[in-house]
Amino acid sequence: MFSRRFNIRSQPGFGLIALFTFFALYLPIAALVAYSFNGAESLSRWDGFSLRWFVSAWNNAAVQDAAIRSLVIATWAAVLATITATMAALATTRTQPYPGLTFKYALINQPIMVPEIVTGVALLIVFSRIKVWTGYSGLGYLIAAHTAFCIPFAYLPIRARLESMDLTLERAAADLYATPWMTFRHVTLPLLRPAIIAGFMLAFVISLDDVVITEFVKSGGQDTLPTYMLGQLRRETTPEINAIATVFLALSTALVVIFFFINRRKQ
Repeated sequence: MFSRRFNIRSQPGFGLIALFTFFALYLPIAALVAYSFNGAESLSRWDGFSLRWFVSAWNNAAVQDAAIRSLVIATWAAVLATITATMAALATTRTQPYPGLTFKYALINQPIMVPEIVTGVALLIVFSRIKVWTGYSGLGYLIAAHTAFCIPFAYLPIRARLESMDLTLERAAADLYATPWMTFRHVTLPLLRPAIIAGFMLAFVISLDDVVITEFVKSGGQDTLPTYMLGQLRRETTPEINAIATVFLALSTALVVIFFFINRRKQ
């Protein structure tokens, strides 16, 4: 007698629990987006639809500086993390299994497994000593910290793509006397490009949204947009913060959607 396969969706109350979960998760976000278009200065009343807070945020010099700094850090971190992740993925997939390979997987993915605050404290300790020795306190520390944190996020889709790629074309290129560099440039890289783009976008979003590591590593006057928003919330909450959060949400959603379609096309 065959036992029926377990299906969580058929369990009593599953639909109600799922509905409540989505309600609890997305209702606050919906309220934030709605009140970012509120014309009133107070968050306690609705005074009609208005774009004044988006205009106010756009003209705010502090917001502009923080936004530009966030984009610069996220772009550099995503580029460096993607290059490093691509090399690491090639080194751990285009080889025969050997002792220690599993340890390398764990080492590369460690920033995902370790609590983010632990990584932030560790980077604070290391970078504080380097700042004392060198006297340099620029954005390089934030870029390095974000790069280290974003590497596993870029590594996972690239490694997954390499593991699913057939080696036939690469072997055929080698049989036709192509050098390893020519094989990589004309065969491997074009097949790997969608995963590299997806890894870059994922690393970019992770860096752009990061708060914990940035709070520990940044120096004075180096606020990114998330840390600027956190600082404003400690003082006062205005609809301008809602407008910034709405733009952040729209940008992150757009990048995730593009990431989804890139992976879908790859498959």
